[in-house]
Amino acid sequence: MRLKVFSTFFTAWGYEVSYLEFVASIASFIGVGLGITGKRITWPWWALSSALYGVFFLQYELYASAALQIVFIAAAIVGWFGWEPTGAKPGPFKNKFRLYTLAAIVVATLILGPVLKSIGAASTYVDAILFFGSLTAQILMVYEKYDSWPLWLVVDLGYVALYATQGLLFTTLLYVAFTIMAAVGWRAWYGSHKRALRPL
Repeated sequence: MRLKVFSTFFTAWGYEVSYLEFVASIASFIGVGLGITGKRITWPWWALSSALYGVFFLQYELYASAALQIVFIAAAIVGWFGWEPTGAKPGPFKNKFRLYTLAAIVVATLILGPVLKSIGAASTYVDAILFFGSLTAQILMVYEKYDSWPLWLVVDLGYVALYATQGLLFTTLLYVAFTIMAAVGWRAWYGSHKRALRPL
């Protein structure tokens, strides 16, 4: 059940968009856009949007999504100090770690799912697997791996479905945009990596 805490900014197709959701969406869109370019200034925007979305998701009892925002804020701090001022230098994630990572996501999901169910979360296993998928993608992004973007693409598609079932129209549309932006980010970061390998 939604807690009516923040006033409505506007209504679209019968859906009330609060000031909180609108500002969080804009900040998040800017952060992802800057992330595609590999600019370090992306991280303050990630932190801001995550703080806002953390409060927003709590209203809808999407507890894993809300907790994820805390992780994003921490990652934003690490990313800011970890990236060089000139921005990210994309590289690949080693093949041998990809299978281990996938297995870890599945196992962690099976552990978190029942916990979310026991506390009455609006979504359990879906929210859990998207939580760990997002966590992994964010870690890969902090470490400047272009593999973060295809993972973001899959995760964002999952969030489109999740938020649509929760009736979060505006945020659903935002994640449709994120899915497209993830594909663009994948191409941009992979291209940057390939150009860096070319001899001068």
